[in-house]
Formats: sequence, C-alpha cells, structure tokens
Amino acid sequence: MAELKEILEQVRNGTLSVEQAEEQVRAVSNLGFANLDLDREKRTGFPEVIYAAGKSEEQLVAIFERLMKHQSIVLATRVSPEQAEVLVQRLPMVEYHADARAAIWSDRPLEPVSPGYVSVVAAGTSDWAVAQEAAWTIRCLGAEARVIADVGVAGIHRLFQRLDEIRGSTAIVCVAGMEGALASVIAGLVDIPVIAVPTSVGYGANFRGLAALLSMLNACATGVAVVNIDNGFGAGYMAGMIHRQSARAAHSD
Repeated sequence: MAELKEILEQVRNGTLSVEQAEEQVRAVSNLGFANLDLDREKRTGFPEVIYAAGKSEEQLVAIFERLMKHQSIVLATRVSPEQAEVLVQRLPMVEYHADARAAIWSDRPLEPVSPGYVSVVAAGTSDWAVAQEAAWTIRCLGAEARVIADVGVAGIHRLFQRLDEIRGSTAIVCVAGMEGALASVIAGLVDIPVIAVPTSVGYGANFRGLAALLSMLNACATGVAVVNIDNGFGAGYMAGMIHRQSARAAHSD
C-alpha cells in the first residue's frame, strides 16, 4: 500500500478518488462478503493469502481483483478446477498450477531473491499435490524450492541417493502419509529444521492422516515441527520464513 503522502498526492492530482484513498488509509477493503487485510505485508512480511475452498467463483474473482490493486503478489490455495476456469478466463494474467491447486499472480517473475534453497521431500507420488502446494508457497516467498519425490522408507536407499542435496537446504519440508515415518528418519540425518506434513494418504488405519500426524508428533528425532494434515501451505510458509531469516543472517555477517 502506498504511503500516506503518495495517497494524498494522488487525490490532489485526480488519479485517486476520496473513497479509494479512504480505503487505502484504513488498510481494510470491505467487499461485503470479505474484509481484506491490505496492511498484512507490513506486519508479517507477506501479503494476505486467499483460501479458495468454500468461496464461489465470483467471490474468488472479486477478491483477486481487489488484492491485485494493492499487492505485488496474490496467492490463492485450494483452488478447484471449476474456480480456476472462471478465474483465469476473467483474469488471464493469473497462473493456475493444477497439481498444487494454487492460483498465483505476481507483478514480476517468481525468482529466488536470495541464495540457497528449500527441499520439499515427499515420501510417495501420492503425496505430490501437498508437496506441490508447499513448493509453490515457498517460491511465492522468494525462495527456490526443490521437490524430491518418492523417497519414502519403503525403499530407503532412494532417500540416501538424494541425501547430499537435502543436507544442502536451508529448511526441509517433509511430506508423508501412511505411517509418516519419513520425517523422523530425515531429522536424524540432518542439522536443518524439518517441517513435517502428514497427508491423508493411506489405508483404513491411517484414519485420513491421523496416524501419520501422531507418528510425526511422537518423532524420536529432534528438530521436527509438525503442521496439520495435508497443510502444504502452512509448511511451505514456515520454510520460506526460515529461509528468509537464514538469508538475513548470512547477509549481516
């Protein structure tokens, strides 16, 4: 959001109405069905993110349009193909990543703004969608995300083949369903924070991710933090924040 002086200058030269200026000064945009937080980036370092599930296509388009006027990047998670079809038709500059169920608009290319990368390690191909949600969230926060897929404990030699690459990360997102053992295994092999994401992948006793969640919460290895079931966004956001802090620390040295 523009600073107050710039807003007042725009009102004086007629490029901004009094109503629009009031909206920017208040830092809240009321659409009737949603109050958009336009000041979030100043407080937290990243602007408001849209959770698309449960919203109508028209609501999603309206929110996107409004946020695009105030933010340099807009991310929407859990966007259905039906919502995406309408969104991209109305706003062709928005990109839809179907694997991640994420819609993204940015006023500049999504490129890493600091050296290093975050690894998103997925136990199986069935965890792909959650891993991709994490990866695109990390990229939106300005970090490189490397997805390392299908390296679960059922064939643990596959993990060891990528271990050097994983150890080079600033943070690790570990996505696993079934019994969720991969997070504990990785954490015992690295000196990097591991953000574990249990997924709802598995047979009946997996209880739609509850078994993996409990395994990760009870991990014997240290350095593991756990987010909610299938919450790739939450894990990706946390990993992106860790990467930012790591880059700042390196820059200050």
